[in-house]
Amino acid sequence: MGIHKTNVCQQLNEITMEAQNSIKIVPVFSGGGTRLAAHIGILQALKELKISFSCLVGVSGGSIIASLYCSGMSIEDIKALALETDFRKFRGYSLIRLLKDGGLSSGDKFEKWMDKQLSGKTFADLPHDLNILATDVNGGGPVVFNRRNTPELKVSKAVRFSMSIPLVFSFQKFEEYILTDGAILSEDALFNDWAGDGTPTICFRLKSKPVKKQQQKHSIFPLKRYVLMLVRTFMTAVSREYVQANHWHSTIIVDTGNISPVDFTISNEQKEELYKAGYLTALSIIPKKLVQPVAN
Repeated sequence: MGIHKTNVCQQLNEITMEAQNSIKIVPVFSGGGTRLAAHIGILQALKELKISFSCLVGVSGGSIIASLYCSGMSIEDIKALALETDFRKFRGYSLIRLLKDGGLSSGDKFEKWMDKQLSGKTFADLPHDLNILATDVNGGGPVVFNRRNTPELKVSKAVRFSMSIPLVFSFQKFEEYILTDGAILSEDALFNDWAGDGTPTICFRLKSKPVKKQQQKHSIFPLKRYVLMLVRTFMTAVSREYVQANHWHSTIIVDTGNISPVDFTISNEQKEELYKAGYLTALSIIPKKLVQPVAN
């Protein structure tokens, strides 16, 4: 009886592996801000699970990783780039710009850096079907950039749109839209039939815990500190939004601990922690999400 049970288990495992190897999905890398290393870990897990995909969706920090991968960069090179990049160089502290353009930084340095990594590629140049989402604050909801809608647009520009963290980076105008962070949109927009053939979507969302920081010494001009506190609180709240019941089966939550999505001083040790969190979560949860219930 024990031998028979062992054989049955082995057969089920073989069937599961065969089914898994043939599965194709559309990964959605949603949000993240500076916690983007978690999405690199997810990519590594997808590779090891032998799950194929030709269509990707990137939102906010997730759009950085999705675009780098779609440009042909290896997972190893993407991780090395994340580790060597000091995110502090993308910050800005212009209160005049904040009042004039809605953000402390113009985001120009980030866009130029992104364009360099992507070798100036447009959506039409990419071997993968990349979709990047931003949000129109003028009431238009989510705006999608891809090879169908914007084939000649530089991918770096779309990533800049999607990464427009409110108050940190200035609003961006594109055609009739006024664009900000893609994470600020209705959840339903993430679960479109992106591949156009019913390929299932799995959305990877990063969740952080709010952490009370020690009060800093009062300054003569505290506005900058208050703005950064507001941004940190707001973006952490966005990352903790509840998942609608009808999307739960297609959503995987990665717990990123107390690392803020707008921590530009994030250390390499923290980046490694995020990578590991994304990797281990995806590796353990994806097979469970893809197992179909057996009919009675």
